[in-house]
Amino acid sequence: MPGHVSLTQLKVMSAIEACRTEALGGHVAGCAKWGHQHIAYNSWKNRHCPKCQGPAARDWMAARVGDLLPVEYFHVVSTLPAQIAQIAFWNKKAVYDLLFRTSAETVMTIASDPKRLGAKVGMTAVPHSWGSALTHHPHIHMIVPGGGMSPNGSRWIACRSGFFLPVQVLSRLFRRLFLAGLLDLHRSGDLSFFKGLARLSKITAINAWLEPLRKSEWVVYAKPPFGGLEAVLAYLSRYTHRIAISNARLISADEDNVTFRWKDYRIKRGDQQKVMRLATGEFIRRFLLHVLPNGFHRI
Repeated sequence: MPGHVSLTQLKVMSAIEACRTEALGGHVAGCAKWGHQHIAYNSWKNRHCPKCQGPAARDWMAARVGDLLPVEYFHVVSTLPAQIAQIAFWNKKAVYDLLFRTSAETVMTIASDPKRLGAKVGMTAVPHSWGSALTHHPHIHMIVPGGGMSPNGSRWIACRSGFFLPVQVLSRLFRRLFLAGLLDLHRSGDLSFFKGLARLSKITAINAWLEPLRKSEWVVYAKPPFGGLEAVLAYLSRYTHRIAISNARLISADEDNVTFRWKDYRIKRGDQQKVMRLATGEFIRRFLLHVLPNGFHRI
């Protein structure tokens, strides 16, 4: 409903407002020789807070360094069509979980095919729900090593240099698995429909509504391999703990408006950097679109 803010969203707002302020207490660091003192306020460590994610990312990455292999790594992205994003808007936990599972199953299934790679692969995956302008745009990022173990676990099978898996094959399997999973969620009563989508509560209606999506091309792509493990670490540190907008993108903010930088990815060539000015209430509404459900594992 218009103006509705959930309890989870209210808690996030309160955590961000209080983070690194006197409200949470702190400690004083002092120099006995020169008499200088510095007050460091405590942080809330909320996963949606732009102040807290830098240290959290560094700690997480330090624990991951030993997990990386001396092989090529690829960046694979699976994106939900705008129509499905409408359903995800009201059913974040169920649909984001389905996005996680089907994205991983797609890569593992195609990679295990003897005609493709014939290997068991693993990955690190993190969902993002935003576009650069803070609109609702659910997609998932996966960092996948360029190879995997043979079916019997006796040897490493590497992919062809510079090429992981065919994206059209990935796209079509992802589409089939996701739509099948979405209908399973519908049959089990795990989806809710409101406003313009209320008619989809009937299985016959949603089947008809999904028909065009069964024939359209879904966006799945694999970027060229990273330039070494340092690049993989740098990428992971940026993406695993990224939130909808960082403080660095903010230009100005007051009680009336918020101005920030964003990228217009519709522009294929030239300057994608633009500046957007939103009413403060609209900025807050867009930011809160990307608060994850309680208990949802992000990585």
